[in-house]
Amino acid sequence: MNIIETQDITKTYSDFTAVSKVNLQIPTGKVYGLLGPNGAGKSTLMKMFLGLTNPTSGSFVINDLHYPQDRNQILKSVGSLIEAPAFYGNLTGEENLEIIQQILDLPKSSIEKALNTVGITKWKNRQAKKYSLGMKQRLGLASALIGSPSILILDEPTNGLDPVGVHEIRTLIQSLPEKLNCTVIVSSHLLSEIELVADKIGILNHGQLLFEGTIEQLKANSGREKHNNGNLEETFLSLISTDNDRRGLSND
Repeated sequence: MNIIETQDITKTYSDFTAVSKVNLQIPTGKVYGLLGPNGAGKSTLMKMFLGLTNPTSGSFVINDLHYPQDRNQILKSVGSLIEAPAFYGNLTGEENLEIIQQILDLPKSSIEKALNTVGITKWKNRQAKKYSLGMKQRLGLASALIGSPSILILDEPTNGLDPVGVHEIRTLIQSLPEKLNCTVIVSSHLLSEIELVADKIGILNHGQLLFEGTIEQLKANSGREKHNNGNLEETFLSLISTDNDRRGLSND
């Protein structure tokens, strides 16, 4: 069963097409990886799912709700961490979450649950400005999870973290579907990152979907392309390069 399905979803800005007739099928209760180089259309897709920008054409369904008719209901079921999280530095982690809890009219218990889920309960009384980058990412995840969303959208969540922070966030992401009974959509430009967490992936380039399927299916494709010797990273780069050549674009 799919929690999100898109039908020829397209977004254009003047004479630039950011997303072009993309058809995604995102399964319920899994981690779905959106892959592609910078400018591939990943962030634009996520912003459309969040109602931050409207499709120029095409449509999508989330939780059997149709956008834009059911926009408000859709937004209630989606949490997100799209850019670097911003907090009030002089407030504690818990106090920052209290602001969100009050805005969303949630029970106080939702704060403790979110803190526990991301593993920063023992630092809840520390000022946010004293958090490490990894802890700030965790607090950002807590703010996205506080409303118990059925869908969590994460744009490059490990960007800028050191190897230990990357491992911690990656492990946390993997655990969320089972812990919270939710679906996670995570974007990255690195196949090596997504390969370790995603149950299914979609590869975008210049707004078009080049591949959608499981890592195993991508491996099978890799095996069929003899020049790649079964190397997933080479298969990924080959897909992008071939598409760029078709478009007459540079691969630099």
